[in-house]
Formats: sequence, C-alpha cells, structure tokens
Amino acid sequence: MRLLNRLRNPDLVCQQAVELVTDYLEGTLSGRARRRFEAHLAACPHCTEYLAQMRETISLTGRLEPEDLTPQMREEFTDLYRRWRSEQQ
Repeated sequence: MRLLNRLRNPDLVCQQAVELVTDYLEGTLSGRARRRFEAHLAACPHCTEYLAQMRETISLTGRLEPEDLTPQMREEFTDLYRRWRSEQQ
C-alpha cells in the first residue's frame, strides 16, 4: 500500500523508480504508472542507466548455470538475497 500511495504523486523520485523496475520490465505496471515511470526515465540518466543494468543482468543470468559461479559468488548472492529478504519483512 505504501507504494500505491506514492504513485498518487505526479512525479517519481529515484527510489520510487527503482522500486518499480521489476514491474516495468515484467509489463505489470498500470498505464498511468508506466507513463510516470517513463517520464522519470526521460529526465534521469541515473535511473536510465540502472534500468539498462537490470536488463543486462537479466540477459546474462538467463545464460548462467550454477557451476558457472565460484563459491565466493554463490556466497555473495546468498548474502545479498538474505539482506533483501530481511528488508522486505
């Protein structure tokens, strides 16, 4: 609900845009939210770069196999996921 309340404001800030990237890439944003997101991108090179990085990450991870990751990389991904999950709760 907190994110929905923020969407009522006419302009997005970078943190809000970052929170919407996954929904944007999956095509699940409403038309209004998509237009606001794209308007923010048009004026924000940082979020545009972040979106490009996310697209590249998705592209690359689709080609990774578990054995492609070093033990250190697996540990870093696991730690990152755990931190993210703890922030979501």
